[in-house]
Amino acid sequence: MCNLLSLLCFVCTCVISSSRTIQDRKSHYHAKSSFDEKNKDHWRIQAQMTLLAKLDQSFNINVAKNVILFVGDGMSITTVAAARAYLGQQKGYLGEELKLSFESFPFTGLAKTYCVDSNVADSACSGTAYLSGVKANSGTVGLSAAVKRGDCRGQRDASHSVTGLMDWAQKSGKTTGLVTTTRVTHATPAAAYAHSADRKWEADTHMPKHGLRCEDIASQLVNGHVGSRIDVVLGGGRQNFLPNKVANGSEAGHRGDGRNLIQEWLQKRERLGAVPKYISTKEELLNIEDNYDSLLGLFSSDHMPYNLESNGEPSLADMTEAAIRILSKNKNGYFLFVEGGRIDTAHHETKARKALDETVEFAKAVEAATRLVDDQTLVVVTADHSHTMTYSGYSKRGSDILGLAKSKFNTSDYLPYTTLSYANGPGYKPHQDFHRHNLMLDDISNLNYTYPSLVPTARETHGGEDVAVFAQGPWAHLFTGSYEQNYLPHAIAYAACIGDGRLSCDN
Repeated sequence: MCNLLSLLCFVCTCVISSSRTIQDRKSHYHAKSSFDEKNKDHWRIQAQMTLLAKLDQSFNINVAKNVILFVGDGMSITTVAAARAYLGQQKGYLGEELKLSFESFPFTGLAKTYCVDSNVADSACSGTAYLSGVKANSGTVGLSAAVKRGDCRGQRDASHSVTGLMDWAQKSGKTTGLVTTTRVTHATPAAAYAHSADRKWEADTHMPKHGLRCEDIASQLVNGHVGSRIDVVLGGGRQNFLPNKVANGSEAGHRGDGRNLIQEWLQKRERLGAVPKYISTKEELLNIEDNYDSLLGLFSSDHMPYNLESNGEPSLADMTEAAIRILSKNKNGYFLFVEGGRIDTAHHETKARKALDETVEFAKAVEAATRLVDDQTLVVVTADHSHTMTYSGYSKRGSDILGLAKSKFNTSDYLPYTTLSYANGPGYKPHQDFHRHNLMLDDISNLNYTYPSLVPTARETHGGEDVAVFAQGPWAHLFTGSYEQNYLPHAIAYAACIGDGRLSCDN
């Protein structure tokens, strides 16, 4: 058995050699690889190094001054595995052997995602679970399961409202932030601050035209008890903050009540004693002055564009770094919620290429954050739910993760299939003359290619399996094992000494 010194020397040698350019790449087996995988000692040393790292782990039981909760919307374990191959192959490696940034976190667990009324979660009920600690009904935000979707009367009954990490952090004197690549009023971010019987009630024009009137989500972000006290809000969805009738060529929005919620936000923040700033471009974000302590950035009318279709909008990493810089000014610490939301929308369209690319962008944001924080910061990375994408076949190592499976077992109809496919969704292609569609006729390299699905649905659905949880920092070991999704905020609150549950500082 090699001793520790020789192990380290061997690994260092392998890492150095892996950075050299390999000239012959005529086959996948000539692609760049981190180590010599044909050497049996590689696997023994790799496993021993992992073991040594595990044995060297210590538990950080200090109070978490800061907390960053990252959620990759729809980032199933299958998505993580495929995205790591996608990233690796972009860099010239075989791909499968690499890790996304958060996969190097020392502690990992599994969260069960079902809703109270549904075995497969949507982003609203799951967001309520991992942000407030209470499981809810599908389609509802920030409300207990006593309220069914669309029940405005139930929304108006304050006894059904639930708050969580954002509220608990604010009450403890921490600054708070929200970053997303979707509309800031979309289901996932809305769960951080709003109480809505329907996730679709983002603006007043989305509400039922008859019956009781409930406050829309955008209005709750500006004037709500929790929403109005969020110090940094960055993402898309400008349309839900602007009136639909404007003069002098101004941008039109979706609001029918004539209110300009951006102006209301500025006025509200000033009344709360903040120095606020509204921005709408990447240049403004990257050059924000130090004197501002409150920031609203709406960089798109709707969801922010996919990274592969960006027109100069800030990346998720850009927004995350800016949020941390502003929130870090508070000596009491901060709570930041970051969502990579377009992983989910790409999966719903069965556009696997976009979904994997958005996952890589999400991992970049996590990496950017970890470079800026210290060991007083708890960082938790997870997903809200799964999707139906599968990763199958017996292709050779290094085969294009987005290409056709090259299996040693021929299909019974002698037609090819893709390594990635979906159980349902718009990628369904009808059989012709009782034969499966020939994928050789498709342009799989097209950015908007819809990957094959088994069942024709207008939108691909979520999946019901558990999602992974990755953690580092104070009390990160609390996130190992298997647990209900609503456990997450309770563990985070314990680590950060916020909220009214059991707290680490009580000891």
